[in-house]
Amino acid sequence: MRDFDLLVIGSGPGGQKAAIAAAKLGRRVAVVDRPDMVGGVSIHTGTIPSKTLREAVLYLTGLTQRDLYGQSYRLKEDITVADLTARTSHVVSREVDVIRNQLSRNHVSLFAGTGRFVDDHTVALREVTGHDRMLSADNIVIATGTRPARPATVEFDERTILDSDNVLNLEQVPRSMVIVGAGVIGMEYASMFAALGSKITVVEQRPGMLDFCDVEVIESLKYHLRDLAVTFRFGETVAAVEKHPKGTLTILESGKKIPADSVMYSAGRQGLTDELDLDKAGLSADRRGRITVDEHYRTEVPHIYAVGDVIGFPALAATSMEQGRTAAYHACGEPVNRMHDLQPIGIYTIPEISFIGKTEDQLTEDCVPFEVGISRYRELARGQIIGDSHGMLKLLVSPETRKLLGVHCFGTGATELIHIGQSVMGCGGTVDYLVDAVFNYPTLAESYKVAALDATNKIRQIDRLRD
Repeated sequence: MRDFDLLVIGSGPGGQKAAIAAAKLGRRVAVVDRPDMVGGVSIHTGTIPSKTLREAVLYLTGLTQRDLYGQSYRLKEDITVADLTARTSHVVSREVDVIRNQLSRNHVSLFAGTGRFVDDHTVALREVTGHDRMLSADNIVIATGTRPARPATVEFDERTILDSDNVLNLEQVPRSMVIVGAGVIGMEYASMFAALGSKITVVEQRPGMLDFCDVEVIESLKYHLRDLAVTFRFGETVAAVEKHPKGTLTILESGKKIPADSVMYSAGRQGLTDELDLDKAGLSADRRGRITVDEHYRTEVPHIYAVGDVIGFPALAATSMEQGRTAAYHACGEPVNRMHDLQPIGIYTIPEISFIGKTEDQLTEDCVPFEVGISRYRELARGQIIGDSHGMLKLLVSPETRKLLGVHCFGTGATELIHIGQSVMGCGGTVDYLVDAVFNYPTLAESYKVAALDATNKIRQIDRLRD
């Protein structure tokens, strides 16, 4: 008889939910992770710290209140890294306590250390003391997550030349910063440091940024960031980064040279699989350290599963949680529905971006007719109250079926608001539901009714011409 029914390597969002789901089904479950990383990268260096930092930045800079109180409004004049990290440290420690408590009360054994495969049913636990301990299980879930990818040509010192995992190691808020990579993480940090008053230059080898988002939303984001003195260098590649006593010098292949206090790389992530000895379990990973799985999150070895960032796209905490639960149910022989194809995307830039469904470009490319309904925050009483006159909600509606094809939101609370659209789309509802619904007043949620009326009025005009 093996030690456990399910053994999880990694305690991030996917690993936690896999362990707890199996424990709820009465299985013997264990989790292996480093003692300083309970909760995974998500809790310690990724999702939670970055979103907490964002809240601290918004609060201390008073940025969102400047439409009401003037452009000079600022809650704290001299914002230090200590001001920012105080809130982050508090939230992280609370979250770790919550996770430890959840595992404990569900009788999940938590082993401190790192794991590597001995065979396809056995993991060697390297404890903090340096001793090895063998743990065997009927089923194993790999949920080790990722780390930032680091170009071999760049000498990271984690103080002036850094990646997104150690950005809080900065000794002071930089006066200037170069951010290499205009992906989600890069743009989130660009907007945060720009709000703090840092002069930001974003270097991206592609011709644009966040090309999976709505074009109008991205143009709005670029406008806001340029208003915060962000400079974009699209279609540019970094040739070298030099460290000097007075700062850094980023040299582009085009010959441009950008001086700055610090440089942050945000150039993708690498799966944490190189120390797992996957070959001993009959597994392998691609060059980015990612493991291939089927629709049930099974690897090539049927009783070994992989979930979360280590399997690649979409690499979100929210989807990782659901993947972990689904994998655990399948491993335990419990019926489980496949994850819904409709998944919201949230980007915590300043302002926020969130969307679900198709973009205008995708629908146009697929030759799917649609009508657009827009609501702008400045037309809503709640928008005026909170001082957000730039936000907007966009509905893409089929003129034939009247169903929602996509919902795109930009502004305060976008990542919360999107779930109304998700619910309507997931239940097969039409734009008429939003037209007839009564929303609390004054709220930002009312934007759905305004946008729905805008879309249906346009559809009505077309129908009248046909009569």
